[in-house]
Amino acid sequence: MPKAKKKSKRNKFDYSKDRKKLKKQFKKREAPRIECPQIRNAWSDKKSVARNLRDMGLAFDPNRALPIKTLTFAAVEKTEEAPTLKFVRKPYVLNELVAEANLPEKDTKTLSTDLIEYVQYMIREHSENYKAMARDEKNYYQDTPSQIRRKVDQYKRCHPENYNTFVEFLKGPPQEVVNPV
Repeated sequence: MPKAKKKSKRNKFDYSKDRKKLKKQFKKREAPRIECPQIRNAWSDKKSVARNLRDMGLAFDPNRALPIKTLTFAAVEKTEEAPTLKFVRKPYVLNELVAEANLPEKDTKTLSTDLIEYVQYMIREHSENYKAMARDEKNYYQDTPSQIRRKVDQYKRCHPENYNTFVEFLKGPPQEVVNPV
């Protein structure tokens, strides 16, 4: 079996490279990026992962934090057991996480502009007649009446104010009733 050409060559030290910089780059690439800003700000590179999380009041191993206890005869007698309280060095992390979790979730559901135009065209031409919508020539994807109904319902759910203004626009301006005297 022949040897690779590069293997027989002697390794030489490259004086042009900054070893300190290379080590920093390697450590940065090696360490994972912490997405949560609260944990990232409180993280210490000098401590282990378990120690960092314990200082923040978080669990490293959920099986140790909340073990599943099987009831035995001796355990039934000792039901009055005080939980051991652990000292949390960085309680602000836990408080910030709870505050962020309690914020209301933003509604980011939306539809594509093509689908909105398609649904508006179908409603404009056929109002609520889904069978006629299925037979329409603009029904390129050959949607069935139930598929079109689902798309219209989705449009109503995701953009209720747009749907209401669109339906009001289709009805036209309110006409005044004139009483002949």
